[in-house]
Amino acid sequence: MSPLFTGLLILFALLALLGIGTPIAFALGFVSIAALLIVDGAGSLSILGETFFGGLASFGLVSIPMFILMGSAVASSPAGKDLYEALDRWLNRVPGGLVLSNIGACSIFAALSGSSPATCAAIGKMGIPEMTKRGYPNEIASGSIAAGGTLGILIPPSITMIVYGIATETSIGRLFLAGLLPGFMLTALFMAWTIYDCRRRGIGLSALTERFTMKERFAALPRVLPFLAIIVGILYVLYGGVATPSEAAGVGALFCIVLVVVIYRMWSLTKVTGMFRDTLKESVMIMMIIGASELFSYTLSSMFITQSIAEWIAALDVNRWVLMAIINCFLLFAGFFLPPVAVILMTAPILLPIILQAGFDPYWFAVVLTINMEIGLITPPVGLNLYVINGIAPNITLAEILRGSIPYVLCMVVGIILLCLVPGIATWLPELMMGKAL
Repeated sequence: MSPLFTGLLILFALLALLGIGTPIAFALGFVSIAALLIVDGAGSLSILGETFFGGLASFGLVSIPMFILMGSAVASSPAGKDLYEALDRWLNRVPGGLVLSNIGACSIFAALSGSSPATCAAIGKMGIPEMTKRGYPNEIASGSIAAGGTLGILIPPSITMIVYGIATETSIGRLFLAGLLPGFMLTALFMAWTIYDCRRRGIGLSALTERFTMKERFAALPRVLPFLAIIVGILYVLYGGVATPSEAAGVGALFCIVLVVVIYRMWSLTKVTGMFRDTLKESVMIMMIIGASELFSYTLSSMFITQSIAEWIAALDVNRWVLMAIINCFLLFAGFFLPPVAVILMTAPILLPIILQAGFDPYWFAVVLTINMEIGLITPPVGLNLYVINGIAPNITLAEILRGSIPYVLCMVVGIILLCLVPGIATWLPELMMGKAL
């Protein structure tokens, strides 16, 4: 049996387990163990523990629960509400300004939390009822926040970028910088489409009559600015060489907890322990996926499946941009069924040598890969953000949420095309701040 055929069998077995609802980490682990037993016999089980825990033996992984804790502290407080209200007061004079407020709030909250579902939930709980109350269609109200929430895995500090950096042994600080301008670019594309769509439909124009004085606008900022200062501080210490990602994440999490306790009077032990409980659950889930993915990668490598796939793609006698188009289609397909962390852990080590051989920048590719994963978050059958929005707004159907999200999917496709035409959107800032990658 050829390695490629074996790989297909393993893929079908994995998809079958995922299709019946098996948790990702358990599906990866079960398929890996079964394949090793069938091919190498019981003797192969001796390396399971070492391989699984070897995937977790990276100091860089410490930053993941710290960033999750930072996001959990912000998500459990009214910080999202304050951020939303502040932006609404500044953008209410623009057609569709309420939708723009939601997208802007999503982009900033995404930077604080690093989590797409948390961003959707926090901003959606306030934004969707407010938009529907003011006459915005359900599609626009829900689709804009579902799309805005995807920015959580691109705008730094991003958990997805940390996972990519660990999986490919690339600089996490440089990855954060690479995602900054593309994150702003996607936010701008989302806002541009929103303004055009609302003006075309005549939606949200009634809000133009509502006026806020400069005093009222500035009065909304004091509770928001400390959290923005934390983001700026984290980026400064990372790119200034003052601290490692793990150290920056730890300090950022501590400051966020202190701020939500002091500013929002969250003295209750139940609320504080709730932050740590949510952090523990999400962190363990991600760590289990990382360990199981390491085991899965070992299985593929030991059976020469990884090497065969790489050789097959490298042997394709096509232009490197055609090759990139094929890789993008593959990533899109994978993103339809799997969450970003799982896709990155399983595919990045395989694809990195291929894109390097084709002459592509690994940090640029990280951004392209992440945008593909963003598309997967708002497209069926998995579409995690779609279900989060449906959970917090059950009166809006999944079909309506999906219809509202599709234009933003096209904006992301435009974003990928712009990155291909102008790679400097992703590479300019890292090279300016940290020099050329070796």
